[in-house]
Amino acid sequence: MKKPITFYYASGSPYAWRVWLALEHKGLDYALKVLSFDRGDLQQPDFAALNPRQRVPVLVEGDFTLRESTVIVEYLDEQYADRPKLFASDAKAKAQQRLLIREADNYIQPALEEFGEAIFTPEDKRKPGHLGDCVARLNDELAIWERSLEGDYVTGEVSAVDFTLYPQLALIERFSKRLPSDAAKLSIGSRLQRWMTRMQALEVVKKTWPPHWK
Repeated sequence: MKKPITFYYASGSPYAWRVWLALEHKGLDYALKVLSFDRGDLQQPDFAALNPRQRVPVLVEGDFTLRESTVIVEYLDEQYADRPKLFASDAKAKAQQRLLIREADNYIQPALEEFGEAIFTPEDKRKPGHLGDCVARLNDELAIWERSLEGDYVTGEVSAVDFTLYPQLALIERFSKRLPSDAAKLSIGSRLQRWMTRMQALEVVKKTWPPHWK
């Protein structure tokens, strides 16, 4: 018998959001523990005992504790294999999905974090041209995903890949609204735009929309 799941989440973390999407996609019962970055909840001793790195997400299932979003998502798919799948069953297709997740985390996420830091740096303290460089790096990455996207979802049916990429792109779009009027613009191609529209229409996305974005 499976033990109750407790999921530790903080609004605005794309890593935590992907796990929330995975839990909903699998149709699992869980207790949601919403932590606040602003209140310093992640630095509190009780949470630090669960994750000494003081980051979300964290999943607790009985006496089993797991951190790191990619590991949690893969665990959920294997542990609850009778529920809707997050990864393909075919080994080669699954390897391709893992590859895309790794690329999103290794290339999109660092560019997103640098972009966010630049956006929230006061204009008089930004290095000249840095914000434009951040936009250019993001546009280069988005162009690669634009060329590779052919179906309704990244690898056919909705999967862990979509649940990785969508929170990242949703956060990029949110940050881009703060771009100065004379700054270089973010370029999200038509395929990615249609994919984002499909993703936003999913019930699991609506249910897990970051609370402080509403």
